[in-house]
Amino acid sequence: MTAPLTAAPPAPASPAAPAVSRAPATLRVLPAHGAHRVRALARRAGLSCTDGHTTAGTVTVVVAQDAERALRGPRDTGPLLLVCDTVGRTGLLRALRAGAVVLRSGDLTPESLAAGVRRAGHPHPCIPYPELSHLLTSGPPPGGEPGGRGGPPVLTARQTAVLRLMADGHANADIARLLNCSAHTVKNVVYEVMARLQARNRAHAVAQAVRHGLV
Repeated sequence: MTAPLTAAPPAPASPAAPAVSRAPATLRVLPAHGAHRVRALARRAGLSCTDGHTTAGTVTVVVAQDAERALRGPRDTGPLLLVCDTVGRTGLLRALRAGAVVLRSGDLTPESLAAGVRRAGHPHPCIPYPELSHLLTSGPPPGGEPGGRGGPPVLTARQTAVLRLMADGHANADIARLLNCSAHTVKNVVYEVMARLQARNRAHAVAQAVRHGLV
């Protein structure tokens, strides 16, 4: 039996910094060993439990030993959050390609769970750069991953600058403002970076860049 969890509405923003209106995220924690702890942490994070039906945009939470096992079984389409006992480079890369957010169960707190839910519900889910760098640069490179043949891809100075800002979570409009160029230029550079790194999406591009030591 699954238990949907609905995030409490955010506190009103101050007049000086109006908040963007967003519908509260909904969690659906699939039954598994450790799922009860995730639900308890969700309640501590200010998420309220409900037995109502899930709606569009529901974030599905899968608790598993590792990301590869979590991605093995059938799952609904939509945002995906994986809570895993161990997080290896290969599993993390596969999760990124699937558009999933991964949290390590040993490091799980109410705050990190709430942040993971926000990232999973975002149109372009990402992993914070320090966490991604730590996970992807530990241990030997996994065999058979794209980009493993020959030397690392070569990027121009502009492509590297855009990639670093992508790794910090900036959207195209933010990057354009910071680099003093048009959003259209940034969009083209992002496409170039993804092609150079053989990446399927922005998160995968950052993962590939970290793996090759480009950022």
